[in-house]
Amino acid sequence: MTVAITGGTGFVGQAVLDVMAEKGIPVRALARTVPTDRNEVEWIAGSLSDRDALGSLTKGVDVVIHIAGLTNTPDPAQFEIANVTGTAALIDATKAADIKRFIFVSSLSARKPDLSAYGASKLAAEKLVEASGLEWTIVRPPGVYGPRDVDYLDMFKAARLGVVPLPPGGASSMIHVDDLASLLIALVSPSPKIRRKVFEPDDGREGGWSHKEMAAAIGDAFGRRVLAPHLPKSVLLGAAKIDRLIRRDKAKLTADRVGYMCHPNWVSRSDRAIPPEVWMPAIATPEGLKSTVDWYRQKGWL
Repeated sequence: MTVAITGGTGFVGQAVLDVMAEKGIPVRALARTVPTDRNEVEWIAGSLSDRDALGSLTKGVDVVIHIAGLTNTPDPAQFEIANVTGTAALIDATKAADIKRFIFVSSLSARKPDLSAYGASKLAAEKLVEASGLEWTIVRPPGVYGPRDVDYLDMFKAARLGVVPLPPGGASSMIHVDDLASLLIALVSPSPKIRRKVFEPDDGREGGWSHKEMAAAIGDAFGRRVLAPHLPKSVLLGAAKIDRLIRRDKAKLTADRVGYMCHPNWVSRSDRAIPPEVWMPAIATPEGLKSTVDWYRQKGWL
C-alpha cells in the first residue's frame, strides 16, 4: 500500500514520515521545497494550488492523508485560500485518481467556527470532505506538542524563566505529535469503525488539562515551579499587536489566535474517541513534555 501525504515537511508531517519509515510504508509527499535528507520518500515538488503536482501526488496511490494547512497568519483571508480551496483541489485530484480513502487532519477549533477565521476555514474544509463521496475519516487534534514544534516553544521558553502568561481560565486536551502520527497511520485501513467518522483524540487524560495544570506540567519538565497568571482577552489582543510590530508576518500571537485561545473548553469529546482496538495513546503528557524539553535543548532552541 502506497500512501500520499501533504504537509510532509511540517511539524506533524515529519512525525508521520518517521513512523512510515519505521514501518516500511511506501510514501509519496508533496512539498514546496523538496528536502534532501529523506531519500525514502518520493517527493513531488509543488503546492495545493498546483493541479499538475496534485495529479502526480495522487497517481497510483491507495490512500491520501491531508495534513497540510495554514494554522497562523496575520491575514485571515489566507485561511480560506490555503485550508478550503487547497482541500477542494486535493479532493478533486483524489477522485480523479480513483482513490477512495481520504484522511483529513482538521482541528478542534472547527467546533467553534465563530471564534476564529482559522476554525471557520477548518470547518468549511471538513464539510467539503464529508460531501466528497470518498471513504473519509476526519481527525480533530487538540493541542499538539513535541519535537520540531514551534507553536508551544514560546510557552516552554517562558516556563524556563519561571513565568507563563495564560489566557482566561479554561481547559484543553493535549497529544504528543508521535501519538498523533501513529493514529494517522492506524487510520489508513478503511475499517467500518472509522469510515466516515470525525474523531477527537487526546493523551487519555479525562477532562483534559486546565491552563494552570498545563503551565505547571511544563514547569515540572524543567524541574521548577512557575507563576502562571491568567490574562484577560483585552491584554492578549494588545500583546498580539505588539507581537505583530516586533515579529511582523512571523508573529505567533495574532488576533485570530486570541479568539480561540480565550474559549474555555478545548477538551476532546469522549463520544468522538477513537475505538481502543484501533488506536490508543502511548505517551503520557508529563513524560512527553520532559522529552520535548530535552529535544529543544539538544537542538539549541532553548
